[in-house]
Amino acid sequence: MADLTDRQTAEPVPPLAGFTIGITAARRADELTALLQRRGAAVLRGPALRIVPLSDDTELLTATRTLVDDPPDIAVATTGIGFRGWIEAAEGWGLGDELSDRLGKAVVLARGPKAKGAIRAAGLREAWSPESESSVEVLEYLLEQGVDGRRIAVQLHGAPLRGFIDSLTAAGAEVVEVPVYRWLPPVDQGPLDRLLDACCSGSLDAVTFTSAPAAISLLNRAAERGRTEELLHALRRDVLPVCVGPVTAAPLEEQDVPTVWPERMRLGAMVQTLTAELPRRARRLAVVGHHLELRGQAALVDGELRPVPPAGMALLRALARRPGWVVPRAELLRALPGSGGDEHAVESAMARLRTALGTPRLIATVVKRGYRLAVDPVADPGGKYGDELSVH
Repeated sequence: MADLTDRQTAEPVPPLAGFTIGITAARRADELTALLQRRGAAVLRGPALRIVPLSDDTELLTATRTLVDDPPDIAVATTGIGFRGWIEAAEGWGLGDELSDRLGKAVVLARGPKAKGAIRAAGLREAWSPESESSVEVLEYLLEQGVDGRRIAVQLHGAPLRGFIDSLTAAGAEVVEVPVYRWLPPVDQGPLDRLLDACCSGSLDAVTFTSAPAAISLLNRAAERGRTEELLHALRRDVLPVCVGPVTAAPLEEQDVPTVWPERMRLGAMVQTLTAELPRRARRLAVVGHHLELRGQAALVDGELRPVPPAGMALLRALARRPGWVVPRAELLRALPGSGGDEHAVESAMARLRTALGTPRLIATVVKRGYRLAVDPVADPGGKYGDELSVH
């Protein structure tokens, strides 16, 4: 009776417990890590890029002087950090008052609330901002208003906005690009390489992206190491790519990698989407009176989290692909990483797996043939598994 009471009063398993999630973000990585760990996830951090301010860059200085001398009709602020950096750099050059004066006479658009906050902090006021926080919606707004003959300053956010700029130019606008900072590969590629290796090996269950350049950087690093096909295969099948929005997802979607993202482009909303989607993908089985759920590097047995060693998890996944059917030792051996072709490795890993699950009867030994997950007959109403279910 005590066991039943303990089970009923046990703390519920966090929704992401047993899953390992990769983070490619450089900015706000601590915040994202905390949000995921609070939900039970293990986190692997591999920053895919670094932000390099251009406060002493001649390109930014040239663009600023150009706009002071020949003011814009319209100015587009794409990020809060970028717009603030631009104003601070101009003040450092002694051009702050003149830039603010020119922007104050222009129609200023903000891509999102952070850009809007930076505009107001500079003593300016935005004329319009899209609800979607999308550059696409900003572009559509501009084209609907008409930009022929208009001079438009566009604050870039780390990477060229080629489609955005080209569309405005084609519509007759004169565009001045303002490169406030650049996203470059990290100085230390080690953490990114570890994340890439984990993704390719299936050790990750999901990987998060908060910017398109981060996705591009991971793809570029895979190409440099000759692992592009491995990475794309993993992202298409085993590892869930979660993006903060459709613009971030675009480089992956172009590679036929399906992604998920929230309706609202916020870090918290992305975590909520991941928290809902990842457990939904877990494999669930009814096995000899128990409920078994396969997560990344763990299993839930009757709602209790049971960490499983990597070798055991590889065997469990191989068995779960054909629940109720006998899986030969030779096939399990192929699924076992680092076995060296020794069938005894299967027996050793299987013994550790049964111990980890805490319920040895979940996996039946079929003498001289192999092993199988002992799925309940009630879970197989059509008799799909036939006589296999009577073998013990």
